[in-house]
Amino acid sequence: MKPVLVTGVSGFLGWHVARALRERGFPVRGLVRGGSRVPDLDIECVAGDLREPASLARAAEGASDVFHVAADYRLWAKDPAELYRSNVDGTRNLIEAARAAGVRRMVYTSTVGCIGIPHDGIGNEDTPVSLADMAGDYKRSKFLAEQVVLEAAREGFPVVVVNPTAPVGIHDVKPTPTGQTVLDFLNGKMPAFIDTGLNIVDAQDVAAGHLLAWDRGRSGERYVLGSENLTLAEILQLLAKITNRKAPRLKLPYAVAYCAGVCSTAWAEVTGVPPRVPIDAVRMARKKMWVTYEKARRELGYQPAPVEIALRHAVEWFRGAWHAPARVPAA
Repeated sequence: MKPVLVTGVSGFLGWHVARALRERGFPVRGLVRGGSRVPDLDIECVAGDLREPASLARAAEGASDVFHVAADYRLWAKDPAELYRSNVDGTRNLIEAARAAGVRRMVYTSTVGCIGIPHDGIGNEDTPVSLADMAGDYKRSKFLAEQVVLEAAREGFPVVVVNPTAPVGIHDVKPTPTGQTVLDFLNGKMPAFIDTGLNIVDAQDVAAGHLLAWDRGRSGERYVLGSENLTLAEILQLLAKITNRKAPRLKLPYAVAYCAGVCSTAWAEVTGVPPRVPIDAVRMARKKMWVTYEKARRELGYQPAPVEIALRHAVEWFRGAWHAPARVPAA
């Protein structure tokens, strides 16, 4: 059986996608920088870089299909051009390598940030959106990368796009911004919150959605992979329920958060150390990123678990991996 190439296997979602493929019996070839192994995964690892076409040609050779999960996911970068080189140019490079290798199908991992959100409403794959709606270089680079993918689909390349929302769960090693929120709550480092909203989903469900898109998705189509729409206050209340801790009650005005983002990002520009509060993250938080996964449910059979289960998985994993002082009641 030919291997399935997965990029980003050392990252959060890429690890989960590779794991889901292995559980279904597929051999997996993981693209990693430096050729290092990935913990807890029985896969073949090959060295490569999205910015180096020759390495992608070697990685794609002999592969049956490709899951392109890797991305430069930073809300601040000293040199923003790096985001475009990896996310836009890198995606184009991988499509060219996959096309040359004759792969059967590709699944491209985009982001909910590329889904249009109507004013005070819930977005879906058909909500109008443009580059001008993207806040920050990360979202702009992912939007442009998605356009590269959709153009390839129009030219006949078999590729499906999935748009995960805010995943949480086990093996969030970095952690992701959403995982960092959970970890900060566990460590008592979240005395206040702002009025924003997210769609939270278990990373395991997102991985399952990737495989459903691979099996059943229509080429050139986008599928939101999410679960429940919640305000940040509601998320913190769920964490309080899970951990027997108190949720913060102080709600910061947006203007205060914006000032903190400006100061934090300005200091990062001086020191080169990533800001604790990136201004792009604050700008994103002004809009509630609420979406529906109805299309994925209808066309793919996608059925995510309730958010409380996802958050419980995250809490239990952080408690074990990071020794966070969480008091999690028995199930």
